Amino acid sequence: MQQTVLSVTKAPILIIIFLVLTSLTLPQDERTPIDWEASSFEFDRRIGEDVRRLLGDVIFNHEDTRMFCDSAYLYSEANSLRAFSNIVIEVSDTVTIFGDRLFYDGNRRWAELTGNVRMTDPQMTLYTDYLEYDLERNTATYIDGGRIIDASNELQSLWGFYYADDKEFFFRDDVLLVNPDYIMETDTMRYNTSTEIAYFFGPTTITSDENVIFCKNGWYDTQQDIARFSRDAFFTNREQSMTGDSVFYDRNRAYGRAESNVVIRDSIENVIITGQLAEHFEDEGLSVVTREAVMTVIAEGDSLFLHADTLKSVYDQERDDRQVFAYNRARFYRQDMQGLSDSIVYLMTDSIIHMYHQPVLWSDAYQLTADRVEIKTTEDQVQWVKLHDAAFIISEEDTVGYNQMKGRQMTGYFRDNSLWRVDVDGNGETIFYIRESEGDLVGINKAVSSNIIIFVDGTEITGIQFIRQPEATLFPPEDLPGDERLLRGFRWLDHRRPRNRDDIFEWR
Repeated sequence: MQQTVLSVTKAPILIIIFLVLTSLTLPQDERTPIDWEASSFEFDRRIGEDVRRLLGDVIFNHEDTRMFCDSAYLYSEANSLRAFSNIVIEVSDTVTIFGDRLFYDGNRRWAELTGNVRMTDPQMTLYTDYLEYDLERNTATYIDGGRIIDASNELQSLWGFYYADDKEFFFRDDVLLVNPDYIMETDTMRYNTSTEIAYFFGPTTITSDENVIFCKNGWYDTQQDIARFSRDAFFTNREQSMTGDSVFYDRNRAYGRAESNVVIRDSIENVIITGQLAEHFEDEGLSVVTREAVMTVIAEGDSLFLHADTLKSVYDQERDDRQVFAYNRARFYRQDMQGLSDSIVYLMTDSIIHMYHQPVLWSDAYQLTADRVEIKTTEDQVQWVKLHDAAFIISEEDTVGYNQMKGRQMTGYFRDNSLWRVDVDGNGETIFYIRESEGDLVGINKAVSSNIIIFVDGTEITGIQFIRQPEATLFPPEDLPGDERLLRGFRWLDHRRPRNRDDIFEWR
């Protein structure tokens, strides 16, 4: 065959320009035709003029994709096909799709599979009845329910979208992830089949034998069993619950951490603990709250509000006993009683409050101090207060002076949350202002006795019993100098008294 060779260097300039322009206007994105193999084929004019019917061990090759089926119709002009039975699409070295029926558009490189569809890669298998696969973008979509199984999880949803290159699924509507240790339910999720990390963007509930977690945003690493939850994050073990703006959870360590607007509720003990940072150690039954930490003991008549730098709640499952430790500048407020000390321990089972390190307690008009204080409560009632070592009770006497009781140990008994009797045990000393019924001051009584029983009604002393070796003197007011009107160790600390529930944050 004779060939004509055109020398570019000798060609007229107009021919060169024409060739360049022609090359620029040629189609750049024409698709390659679909190649095929089959045991037999025939033309079926009933379907179309350019339609081949392929039968037996049918194989299609299109660009970098191979497809297999039992039979198919090939539309050459449209560069598309319909395939039937035992469909296999080898999308890549890692992704393979199976199904009963296939429509494939070669120009768009787009496949639609129906009936027992299964898509596999090394990390997972997808089951659905309808799947669209875009081979140009390497993405898959199902819109009528799908199920994914990987090494650790089974995941279902009504709608799913898969980026094969990134190994990432997006799920919508009735999303359910089943793990051997928990079940996760949400309406929107992104899931990476390689890392097995789930990201959720709507109301989500994670339920296990140990606890239930709810949030509206977050992620869960199903391989490492660690997670972070935000937006209305909620964590509960059915007896206790914890909420916060952000919650971190490590299932293997049974450890939870909540930050900002933290609320811990104990439904059994009727206790709420709030703060800005909380840590929960599930196996130890331990919760620690800091940063504006407050414990509220709920009662019908009068709730108690306790604040400290740190609140620690410990639950002993064997003894079914919970203790709350408040330490560093602990203060509490209740309408009928207020107190402060460097540390406080609340035994919930016994309903006893222990105050340590310079405790001060106020009840109505009385200030109570000692080296250590115990308070016994039942429901919303105070039963008794025990003052251990250096016990001192003071009430102000109409700005003139102070009624005072002092001893080694004291027990104050309460009726309707008001002090009505005080037992002094050891080294008892008293100073009382004695008045007539009209209120006129008669004298000041100073007494010493080993044991004393004192009856009070409000600020009024209604009776005194000196049990052992009493020595008492009633002084006319003018005969008792001011420095002798105060017992040794006297401290009036009314300026430190919490006046309302917000005052517990002020340490004076």
